[in-house]
Amino acid sequence: MQSSPKVIITCAVTGSVHTPTMSPYLPITPTEIVDAAVGAAEAGASVIHLHARDPETGKPSPDPRLFMDFLPRIKQQTDAVMNISTGGGLGMTLESRLEAAHAAKPELCSLNMGSMNFVLSQAAMKQSNWKYDWEKPYLEGTRQGIVSNTFDQIERVIVEVGHAYGTKFECECYDVGHLYALAHFLDRKLLTPPLFVQTVFGILGGIGPDPEDMMHMRRTADRLFGKDYLWSILAAGKHQMGLCTMGAIMGGNVRVGLEDSLYVGKGQLAKSNADQVAKIKRILGELSLEVATPAEARDMLKLKGGNEVGF
Repeated sequence: MQSSPKVIITCAVTGSVHTPTMSPYLPITPTEIVDAAVGAAEAGASVIHLHARDPETGKPSPDPRLFMDFLPRIKQQTDAVMNISTGGGLGMTLESRLEAAHAAKPELCSLNMGSMNFVLSQAAMKQSNWKYDWEKPYLEGTRQGIVSNTFDQIERVIVEVGHAYGTKFECECYDVGHLYALAHFLDRKLLTPPLFVQTVFGILGGIGPDPEDMMHMRRTADRLFGKDYLWSILAAGKHQMGLCTMGAIMGGNVRVGLEDSLYVGKGQLAKSNADQVAKIKRILGELSLEVATPAEARDMLKLKGGNEVGF
């Protein structure tokens, strides 16, 4: 693992996991996403991870027109790196998941490193009065579905987005096998260092959120990638701050945001993405760890620069 002089904070502002009924603070419309992204950047995030939602219903949407509504506005107000999801939402085809990346030609995209069960049905048990008809079936349907990221699909994303536009990737690894899949593409020289390896903990279907799980992912990544990667930690729900803190102490970067957790403390809904960014930044400061600026994050990740994007 590369020794990072400063910690990159990524903020994933809306995602495709949580639904509007779960929190009134979840950004839905393009304007809400702009406000969430700018607020997170002002609070200390140097990378903003972005999905889009139907502004009428809050349902995850791959529509590039929605992305191109908020991307230029965020860029006008902050220098943060914008990271476009290629994971999209549950049930989306790969073609639809790539539409926004083709339109935006961003500096950074997410790249899921394997197919997996991604089960959210337990969240449906906690709600009774739904705001929208799509929410409950969407969550319950995850018991029958699978998030598809075959080797062919992964290679297509790398070639059609990475090679075509000079885009780098936030390589999302939800289990140990995903690290080995990533090593395969690195060995074939389809990807070039430094890798940005986002290890994900606590999704039902992926590796668990125990500290030993995180240690095992770190040891495996060190063995596979040596100094060719920057490590980052993403933990779902109540595990977010604890594992991010532990990972930062170990030299990692961190990801927070309402995509990953709706809370800022036990039983306390985060009123904004900035709440979570400010909290992890305070924790990092107490640990005498400095936060990377957008310019420093670009240099650490060897990104092409904000003037080379399509928005």
